[in-house]
Amino acid sequence: MGSRMSLLMLFLVLCHGVALTMGLWRTEVEEREEGHPRPDKLFMMLKSKRVAQTDAGEMRVLESYGGRILERRLNIGFINMEPRSLFIPQYIDSTLIIFLRSGEAKLGFIYKDKLAERHLKMGDVYQIPAGSAFYLVNIEEAQKLHIICSIDPSESLGIDIFQSFYLGGGAHPASVLSGFEPQILETAFNASGEELRKMFTRQHEGPIVHVGDSHATSIWTKFLQLKEEDKLQHLREMVQQEQEEEEEEFVAEEEKQTSWSWRKLLESVFGDEIKNTREKVTKKSPHSCNLYDRKPDFKNSYGWSVALDGSEYSPLKSSGVGIYHVNLSAGSMMAPHVNPRATEYGIVLKGSGRIQIVFPNGSNAMDAHIKEGDVFFIPRYFAFCQIASRGEPLEFFGFTTSAQKNRPQFLVGATSLMRTMVGPELAAAFGVSEETMNRVARAQHEAVILPTPWAAHAHDHKVKEEVVVDIFQKLARNEIMGF
Repeated sequence: MGSRMSLLMLFLVLCHGVALTMGLWRTEVEEREEGHPRPDKLFMMLKSKRVAQTDAGEMRVLESYGGRILERRLNIGFINMEPRSLFIPQYIDSTLIIFLRSGEAKLGFIYKDKLAERHLKMGDVYQIPAGSAFYLVNIEEAQKLHIICSIDPSESLGIDIFQSFYLGGGAHPASVLSGFEPQILETAFNASGEELRKMFTRQHEGPIVHVGDSHATSIWTKFLQLKEEDKLQHLREMVQQEQEEEEEEFVAEEEKQTSWSWRKLLESVFGDEIKNTREKVTKKSPHSCNLYDRKPDFKNSYGWSVALDGSEYSPLKSSGVGIYHVNLSAGSMMAPHVNPRATEYGIVLKGSGRIQIVFPNGSNAMDAHIKEGDVFFIPRYFAFCQIASRGEPLEFFGFTTSAQKNRPQFLVGATSLMRTMVGPELAAAFGVSEETMNRVARAQHEAVILPTPWAAHAHDHKVKEEVVVDIFQKLARNEIMGF
């Protein structure tokens, strides 16, 4: 009798947990504004906002939702920059983890009070902590730069998706310094109000600008092309050169303003480092990590997957974010699985397919078609699977809300929970015989990435084709007896 009561209490607790989870999710759905996803798109991120847009490029952000059902939110950003363009110096109130999908870039930033720079290539991952000043440059002459980034709002001011504080700027965007009253700026810069007024009203091209099209931006161009160790020396030389130019009688007024702006800005930001030409950057900032250079953590005939965590790339530890990359061959699928440690955010890089997500009570939460550019998220503990279209592979990349090894739990397959737990208890749970349970649990010989019927057929057909080709090649070399 006691054991029955215990089982009844356990059943009631589980029912209450499921009802509470479902109730929280329904509340979040009901609280969302109009224009959010339809019920069959509950876990797709569709609310897009352009936070920067100029002729030189744009930044677009997809805002996360899900509220109390998510233990942590991440927003997903897309930065696209034209050749030879600059995302001007700034700092923001959120940690960024950037992933270069295509192109090459230079990332300049302040690290432990020193100016540092990294040359990033396709596949590179890098973290920019909240509050760290940085600039980003597309160094290619003819190729656009495409970046995907996670934006962690946990440290944000809550004013918007995130808040940028621009160091440089003018009419558009405004420098963070422009809000101080003139007398304070005159004292801080030790400059006249007229000079400051001209300096803080010149820039009007926006936060992403072309470099190399004017005198002002040509200075940026030369500066950004230098090696890291040469930058401080060059900054001092630029200051000295501009001081000499200002003394010349026939220097154009616009060039004088540009020269003055550079000298005062650099002196105010870098201080004694510019005056002391022998001082160099000695503290090394963290290096980037390239996702494409890593060997797959799992690979079979139907696809592969790669995961990157804090133990393999230390900057991820401070951000508490992990990274993954998956490629499914046409018709293949990730076996139904669950992430016990993290919410997962995914961005489709190539191809198309489907994603299915299941509620805790076993009902279908979402069954959606996904294609290149789509962004989805899966709450922690929710079971899900991704399936590549029959006619093309499906490649997706994403972030998880934990820098620890995620260790996803696969529910079906050769290395699944179902296979590991097979026995009388599991058979009793399904109400079938042990023989039936054992046969069903062991029927799938593949693990993690599984073939669908059409994928298996295509794979067998490919193997047969390879055998036929090999036979004909041997025939051509007279290697088969009797010919």
